[in-house]
Amino acid sequence: MAKNTGSSKFRKVDVDQYDEDRYEDDIIDAVEEGPNEIEVNNLLQRYPFIEVLDITDKYQEALQHVLQNAPVGSKNQAVKDRAANLAVRVLTSFKGDMDQCIKSLDNRSIDMLMKYIYRGFETPSENSSAVLLTWHQKAFAAGGLGSIMRVLTDRKRV
Repeated sequence: MAKNTGSSKFRKVDVDQYDEDRYEDDIIDAVEEGPNEIEVNNLLQRYPFIEVLDITDKYQEALQHVLQNAPVGSKNQAVKDRAANLAVRVLTSFKGDMDQCIKSLDNRSIDMLMKYIYRGFETPSENSSAVLLTWHQKAFAAGGLGSIMRVLTDRKRV
């Protein structure tokens, strides 16, 4: 039989103080305005006199700019929508080696890429689903199941 000690000390702990929704304002490095659309457009422009390797570098730089300046901590949905549309546009217009680009990304950037891929699946456009599936396959090969789990369980959406 269980012994009744009459102790009720465990009931004095306020478990609501550990709720993570109370700490949303503590985000320090949140980017409020998102990626710079003019800078990304300049990187995505096609110039006939630029070599193929330079074009790949430009697209890779545009992707890294979008991933590093994601408005994850923003509460403004219009900013998030604009950044997501810009990221999907970069992914669908990418010219170059996807494998090389993904290998240059760190784990945080791969997770952010997965977030944008899933966000792109929410609002498909012409031929975007096929391109996003290819990106998903390559990002999954680099990030594994851990990346997918981190993205699906993270409360901070893009």
